[in-house]
Amino acid sequence: MERLIQDNIEKNEFLVNRKVFTDREILARERAEIFNKCWLFIGHESEIPELGDYKRKKVGGRNLLFVHSHDGKIRALYNTCPHRGALVAREDSGNSRVFRCFYHAWSFTNDGKLAGMPGKDGFPDDFNDEGTKDMKEVRRLESYRGFMFVNFDDNAISLDEYLGNAKEYLDLVVDQSEYGLEALGGVQEYSVRANWKLLTENSADLYHGMPTHKTYFDIKQAQDPNLKRVKLEGRGIDLGNGHAAIEYVAPWGRPVAQWTPIWDEDFKKDMEKIKERLVERFGEERADRIANYNRNIIIFPNLVINDIMAVTARTFYPTSPGYMEVTGYSLAPKAEKDEHRLARNNNFLEFLGPGGFATPDDNEALELCQEAYNNNTAVQWNDISKGMVRGKENALATDELQMRSFWRHYKSRLQKSFDKEKEAVLE
Repeated sequence: MERLIQDNIEKNEFLVNRKVFTDREILARERAEIFNKCWLFIGHESEIPELGDYKRKKVGGRNLLFVHSHDGKIRALYNTCPHRGALVAREDSGNSRVFRCFYHAWSFTNDGKLAGMPGKDGFPDDFNDEGTKDMKEVRRLESYRGFMFVNFDDNAISLDEYLGNAKEYLDLVVDQSEYGLEALGGVQEYSVRANWKLLTENSADLYHGMPTHKTYFDIKQAQDPNLKRVKLEGRGIDLGNGHAAIEYVAPWGRPVAQWTPIWDEDFKKDMEKIKERLVERFGEERADRIANYNRNIIIFPNLVINDIMAVTARTFYPTSPGYMEVTGYSLAPKAEKDEHRLARNNNFLEFLGPGGFATPDDNEALELCQEAYNNNTAVQWNDISKGMVRGKENALATDELQMRSFWRHYKSRLQKSFDKEKEAVLE
């Protein structure tokens, strides 16, 4: 790992070898030490509110069923038939008490228990007495404030311990509404021809904001010439365990739709009432953070929560070193007014949607990086040193502390893979 990531504190230089974005062996190590052992976001509890609700999910390379079972428990089941391995549920979502495998018609209750199979007389009476023919459940499924995670390592630390300091920032997101958040209908699914770690970096990279998304800011300025020029000011935060965040002043107040000219005065008064209620609930300082600051949050390894135009959640998983699949959707306060929800969604789609101003820009930038990594033999290193001279406590949101936080934890995780090989050789 020292050949791949160089963290020179004395020199204020942090370098990442571009091999980590292109090498298949490294991807195999990532799957073993990161995606098999870290807590991975599966979804928000509001996605399956009713008994029998389910959604198909791809998490860490596995096909799972995220299901609200008839006994009231939320489960994650491996979406594979114990008989011959076919997917049991083929629809992306629905509501059902029973799942039936298309291939040989074995059926299972929505808690995964084997319910029936054709030709039962061909099997012994005690065929499933020990439950070995039930659908297998992911044993580690835990929740924090509605955000649900799975871990494929039965010996992993608890989700609460894993999230650590990141919980403060998740709280700021959830506490916007005293009624809680809910996932909105519709999921964005797309792919990017780039390494997954580039999207993690980009998602908390305010340094690229103005040059890459200049068109968006210019258009907003043109809509209302009285608006001030954007200054993206804030701080970068290392949250430990590879988690990180940037928190910065919202360019023209929050929600961003408030500075869209189509909003009328009644709408703006609604926003002021919401802010007043936040002050009642949390006091001036915390209310100010919730109402007037944006947040981009990285939950290691592959969950990004953007609390900007709207609350969005993105996960992504590599199918090869230079290709990833991305899933994203929007969250919103429960019981908010229809016109508020419409404005929120418009802002979400305008900036962060697959056809918005930001996401295509970002995808283009990441793909340009990946393509240029063909020059690795001559130009081997990415520099992620910005802000090291300021120190951790004084990091700006436009610095790269948050990326270094990710990479330092990444390094410690992958080092275990190399250590195991070394031990095996010594034995």
